[in-house]
Amino acid sequence: MTSFTGRPPAGGAHVTDVYRYAARKGAIEAFEVAAADLGIGTGELMEAVRHLVESRLLRPDEDGGERYVPVDPELAAASLVSTVEREIYRRRELIDQIRERIGLFEVRPDDARGSAPSTVEYLVGTMEVRGFLKTAGDACRDEVLVLQAGGVVEDLAETFLTLVARGVTVRIICQHRNRADVGTRMRMKRLTDAGAAIYTVSHVPRSAIVFDRSLVVLFGVDDAEPGESDVIEANVARVHNQGIAQFFLDLFNHLWETATPLVGIEFGYADVADDLQQSIAALMAKGYTDEVVARKLGMSVRSCRRHIATMMRDLDATSRFQAGVQAARKFLQTG
Repeated sequence: MTSFTGRPPAGGAHVTDVYRYAARKGAIEAFEVAAADLGIGTGELMEAVRHLVESRLLRPDEDGGERYVPVDPELAAASLVSTVEREIYRRRELIDQIRERIGLFEVRPDDARGSAPSTVEYLVGTMEVRGFLKTAGDACRDEVLVLQAGGVVEDLAETFLTLVARGVTVRIICQHRNRADVGTRMRMKRLTDAGAAIYTVSHVPRSAIVFDRSLVVLFGVDDAEPGESDVIEANVARVHNQGIAQFFLDLFNHLWETATPLVGIEFGYADVADDLQQSIAALMAKGYTDEVVARKLGMSVRSCRRHIATMMRDLDATSRFQAGVQAARKFLQTG
């Protein structure tokens, strides 16, 4: 096994030099030649190559032979972390199975009342959450529905791309504000080009993923504002309950009917201007401050104030509250 202690592996004093040599040359073509170039023995070179392969920093060429190709360190680290995450979750599942079997022999006072076991499990720690999501994605066969209040698309884009490639239907609802962020828009275009369907709305109340209409992963289950923290942090729960799953399915379908499809790569709010202004007006009419309106719609305060200024100018309003009320009435009459 590769050592993850941060210390150089035994017999691997030349590991760094060998990797840099491979990166410089583009590949290690032959052990004897590489060893001669580095001024080390062939046995030492082979030992270093072995450690680099275990660390995913070198990979054998698909054509075979002694040719080894260097791998980007970030990709190598991601590959190793993914393996560790899967193993952690597999072990946790095994522990859960053991506890469930042992629990069959427990005598509980409420057995006569037929109480059901808990269907909600809270996931603790980034690695456990990522490991579970990878496992749930691997097990998914038909459909994944995503409600994105925060950065789900950013953090799980690769997972969704893998699912689409396997023929799984992926539908995502996120907030309009993602249309104006260049990096997020590029990631979303990559998903839509692959076959995922992405729609946007003014506000998504909570991030959640539903796998195959039965397993719900709910993000932000503490008191934090939706989207404030990384969705792959500890505020995550998995829910095995058909009633709860159906609730999220109904919520998703309701939002989907009113959402606007993401088409092309154009940035900005042009395609959703009316819907966005209607949402801003409704919040302004309730007396919310610019900061609160911006947070609820997931946009910057600066962008929010720009929309409010445009609305006040168009309506010839003298105050934020007046603009909110007039705009709300206008959208109500035209709707």
